[in-house]
Amino acid sequence: MKKAFNDARPILDTIEQHGYEAYFVGGAVRDFILERPINDVDITTSAMPDEIETIFERTIPIGKEHGTINVLYDDDQYEVTTYRTESDYVDHRRPDHVAFVRELKEDLKRRDFTINALAMDKDFQVVDYFEGKKDMRLRQIRAVGEPAERFTEDALRILRGVRFQSQLDFEIETHTFRGMAAQIHDIKYLSIERIVVELKKLFHGVAVEKALKSMNHLGAFNDIPVFKSFDMKRLKLSTPLSMDFVLAILKLQQGSVQLKPLKISNQELQTIQTYEKAIAQINAIQSKFDIDKLLFQIDIQCIYSIISKTDILKENDVLHVSPFIFNKQVVETRYAQLPITSFNDLAVNGHDLMTHLNQRGGPWIKATLNQIVDAILKRDIINDKDEILKWVKQHVEV
Repeated sequence: MKKAFNDARPILDTIEQHGYEAYFVGGAVRDFILERPINDVDITTSAMPDEIETIFERTIPIGKEHGTINVLYDDDQYEVTTYRTESDYVDHRRPDHVAFVRELKEDLKRRDFTINALAMDKDFQVVDYFEGKKDMRLRQIRAVGEPAERFTEDALRILRGVRFQSQLDFEIETHTFRGMAAQIHDIKYLSIERIVVELKKLFHGVAVEKALKSMNHLGAFNDIPVFKSFDMKRLKLSTPLSMDFVLAILKLQQGSVQLKPLKISNQELQTIQTYEKAIAQINAIQSKFDIDKLLFQIDIQCIYSIISKTDILKENDVLHVSPFIFNKQVVETRYAQLPITSFNDLAVNGHDLMTHLNQRGGPWIKATLNQIVDAILKRDIINDKDEILKWVKQHVEV
C-alpha cells in the first residue's frame, strides 16, 4: 500500500530541496491508515503556485487560482496544492476567494471531517491536529471544529459525511449529525452534478443501509430533485447497489418519474430503462418461450445482475416471479439452448425479405423479423434462409 506514496515521493523530495514543506494529504492518508485501497495521492505544500511552476519543468495550471498545480512526473500527474484558507462561501457551495498561507494547520482546519484533516510526510509520519486517528479508532465521522460552520460553508459536506458513513461503516458523531440536520435544507443550493457524484458512492457503500437511514432521518432526499418525488422510506437497501439499479427499483416500486433533472448520461438512462423492462418481463414469465424471448431481448449480463439481486428486489416488492420458474440454473440452461441470441444471428435480413416478397421497405420489415424470431424461438422453424423465406410466404401477410 505504500507504493502510491513511494511513487510520489520524488515530488515531495524536490519541493523540500527548494526549502518548502510538502505532505501527502486527505483521503489517501485516511485510506492508508485504514488499510483501504488507495486511488489518487494528493500533495499539499507551503510553496506558492508560482513557486511550484518554477521548481518543476512539466506542470499544468489546472486550478492555479485555487492553489492547485498538476505536476507531471514519469507517466503520472499529481495535484500539488498550496496551503490555503477560505473566505465566506457563496450560496453554500464555494468560497468567495482563497488565501494562500504558509502554515499546514491553517490548511487542515478548513477541511470537512477529522478523518480527512490528516497529513503525512514522506517517511509516513502522520500529522494529526484534530484527533482524526482517534476518530478512526472510534469508527466515527466528526466535523473539524464547529459542525454548523463547516456545513454552512459547503452543504455538500453533509452528503459527503453520509457517504463516508456508507463507505467506511462508521457512525456519525452526535454533534456533527445535529449540525447536518440544522443545515440540511442548504443542499438545495448545490448543483445536481455534485449531488449525484455523492449519491452514486453512497448507494454503493458497504453500509448503505445505515447511510440510507441517516439520509431519511435528516430528510435529505426532500431537497434533491427526482428523489424528492419518491417515498424514500419505502426503499430497503441491505447491500451495495449502483444508482442506476436503485432508480429502477424506485420507478418499479412507486411509478415512473422523469429522470432528466438528474443530468445523468443517456447510457445511464438506457441502463435504468433496461432494468425496468427486464424485471417487468421476468414478472410476466409464463412459459419457456417467455424466458427465451427475454434472453433474446435483454443482455445476459443484465439478467445475471438481476438474478444476483433477487432478495433485495423481493424485499422491495418489485420481483414476483417464483424462483422455481426463474433462477440462474434455468437461465444458463435456456441460454445455452437458444437457436439465436440476437438479430445478427438470423439467416435472413430485411433485404432478403424485400427481394423474396417483391416489396418495398417499410415498418413491415421489422414486424416480420420479429415474427421470424418468435417462430425460431418457439422451434416452429429452424434458422435456415430457405426455410425462413418459405415460412414467411405461408404465414406472413404484408
